Amino acid sequence: MKKFNIIILMIFCFNINFSQQSTEAKQLLNKVSENIKSYKNVFINYVYSLNNEELDIDEENSGSFVKEKEKWKLEFVGITRIFDGEKLYTISPDDEEVTISSENPEEESTITPNQLLYFYEDGYTMELDRVEYLKNKSRTRSKYRKKIQYVKLVPKDSDSPYKYVHLGIDTEFNQIYRVFYTGKDDLVTTITIVDFEFNVKLDDNIFIFNENDYEDYYLNIID
Repeated sequence: MKKFNIIILMIFCFNINFSQQSTEAKQLLNKVSENIKSYKNVFINYVYSLNNEELDIDEENSGSFVKEKEKWKLEFVGITRIFDGEKLYTISPDDEEVTISSENPEEESTITPNQLLYFYEDGYTMELDRVEYLKNKSRTRSKYRKKIQYVKLVPKDSDSPYKYVHLGIDTEFNQIYRVFYTGKDDLVTTITIVDFEFNVKLDDNIFIFNENDYEDYYLNIID
């Protein structure tokens, strides 16, 4: 009976600790979400990498992403994607092709840079994870270190392609710094934000697709 009581007490303490961790994680992510939604627009430079030692996969590419309200523009590995709020334009110079569709890019199974800003708001259980300290090169004091608090997110949907996601938050500015996606195939996808700017002056035509600029391209109009 004594051992049974000890086990019950241990389970009770674990549940309290997990609940507290979950609450603190949610509070932190709420701050991040509120912060991002307060910006008029967001401009991001990022590094995207894939890694799986067993399959000998080790790739790294850089890209950029700009968003204002529901509109956004993504540039990655030579391909440009523009969502003007109604149509999605995928421009491939190598293929000299532009694919145009009215599909909602938010319904894609993979997490797009746009979804990166909000994907954690629903569909996950969460808890605080490890803390990482990085030297902040923008500071004059060499001892200053940037604190990155990671939150572990586990998908509630069993059909999710991910086992779990680790979301790293810059706790000084309540901004996303890095995200690790661990797939069910053990492929680890990492997005690291190199530059995060907001409320910047954008070109008036940045989210407009000009067909005249691609006269020699094949237009693949899906719908």
